[in-house]
Amino acid sequence: MPQLKPQSYAQTTEAPASARYKGWIVAGKVGITLLTLGLLWHSVVADADTAAAWRGLLARTWQGQGRGPVLLALLLMPLNWGLEAWKWWYLARHLEPVSFGRSLRAVLVGLTLGFVTPNRVGDYAGRIMELKSRRLDALGAVFLGRYCQLVATVAAGTVGLLYFLLRFYVAGYPAAQLGLVALVLLLNALVLLPLYYSELLVAAVRAVKPLRRFSRFVAIMPTYPARLLTTVLLISGLRYAVFCLQFGVLLWAYGVQAPVGPALAAIAGTFLLKSLVPSLNALADVGVRELSATHLFGLLGQPVLPVLSASLSLWVLNIAVPSAIGLVFVLRLKVLGRWQKPGSAPAS
Repeated sequence: MPQLKPQSYAQTTEAPASARYKGWIVAGKVGITLLTLGLLWHSVVADADTAAAWRGLLARTWQGQGRGPVLLALLLMPLNWGLEAWKWWYLARHLEPVSFGRSLRAVLVGLTLGFVTPNRVGDYAGRIMELKSRRLDALGAVFLGRYCQLVATVAAGTVGLLYFLLRFYVAGYPAAQLGLVALVLLLNALVLLPLYYSELLVAAVRAVKPLRRFSRFVAIMPTYPARLLTTVLLISGLRYAVFCLQFGVLLWAYGVQAPVGPALAAIAGTFLLKSLVPSLNALADVGVRELSATHLFGLLGQPVLPVLSASLSLWVLNIAVPSAIGLVFVLRLKVLGRWQKPGSAPAS
């Protein structure tokens, strides 16, 4: 019978990974907190336009004029991010068992980290670090959730911009109008196709040499069933409707009096143009959205100042305030976790 080797109980001098990196993790959290607070101060207080809009928002909340619409927009803020958490819950539980509370926390952490990163890439980091395992696969899940939201934005936004093109730019040219309608239908079909046939998207990523290194992260997308994708897409549409309603009631609170149909077209067009332009951080989104909103509502004969104030107030309610709330969860974030190889079997 072979002899068993004696087991050693001597303590090793090598510190565990969590202890070795603890100082860097704490420093990173403090840095993110200070950077977020600094950007919030710069955008909400130091910036003259946003500060004026914020004071106007508070004035309409405490006074009789516009109190109802502003309070409605404020009450819709948790519904907005609750729907985003619901969407992420559906996507994340395909990878591992996860509660709705953890999904909401992941969304708020991602919102805060995205506030200070180029093109909001911190949103990816915030969500995947809230998972206990399969974090690399989660990159594809986050992208899938963003893509579903983009599908809803493109579907409504192209129709909104089509209204302005037909009314103000190609009026009296039936052939051009018919071509634009066909182009909108084709564009929406092309955007929707990769959602249900994500194998095509994965193959396209693998075919392009500079993108080939990302193929292992999006390989998880074809494992999502069509029924789940449809549910996530419907939630994205509902969240988009909440966005539009918030913008609409804030425009009402600031005195914009455009007809409902054209106003909805302008709102949809504004959201689409903002989504198509990459940004350095959340502050850059402000300029793109305001420029788009003032131009489209200007075509409807609306003054610039109320539209600008409503758009800036929308940003404060949906981005600045939740980003500040997310700081609480950033400080409690567990950065280290299991980074499993992408493409392993889903947990659900």
